[in-house]
Amino acid sequence: MSLREGLSRRGALMKLGLLFNGAMGTVLAVPIVSYVLSPLLRERKTGYDSWLNLGALDQFPVGQTRLAVYRNPVVNPTDGETANIPCWVRNLDNEKFQVFAINCAHLGCPVRWFPQSGLFLCPCHGGAYYADGSRASGPPERGLFEYRYKVQQGNLLIEAGEMLTTGAPTAGLTNIDTGRPPCA
Repeated sequence: MSLREGLSRRGALMKLGLLFNGAMGTVLAVPIVSYVLSPLLRERKTGYDSWLNLGALDQFPVGQTRLAVYRNPVVNPTDGETANIPCWVRNLDNEKFQVFAINCAHLGCPVRWFPQSGLFLCPCHGGAYYADGSRASGPPERGLFEYRYKVQQGNLLIEAGEMLTTGAPTAGLTNIDTGRPPCA
């Protein structure tokens, strides 16, 4: 039971099976390899590295905290209003500013500024932050996330491309020594 030129049925099916397995292995390997190599292959969008204008300095009076909005530098046509990102701007002395992300450091709920108490308050789980963005009370383990900023030609600019996340360790939370043994 051999085919022409001495190739048996078993040999032919073996070669066909190897060819099919090789093809399927290639089909499955392409997405995995492209995923692993994607940081090297894809081009980085330029918007992430840019400075974004929040507005003229006179929009932010000295000693006050105001809400500002910037447009996400990397938007899709379907983003609509969600591409407008709010942040809190605190003018310390017309040269020094603090620009905070609107998101709570606990779970990302939007915080509000209450000038009467001088606190940022989170409505989700009761997180509170002082005017300088540091943690006052509640579940957040750290202060508000702060944008890097610069003043250029009478405008306040922020660098919004690189932001810390809630999972990133902070200097204030590492190497805490309470003098007691850790809990089990």
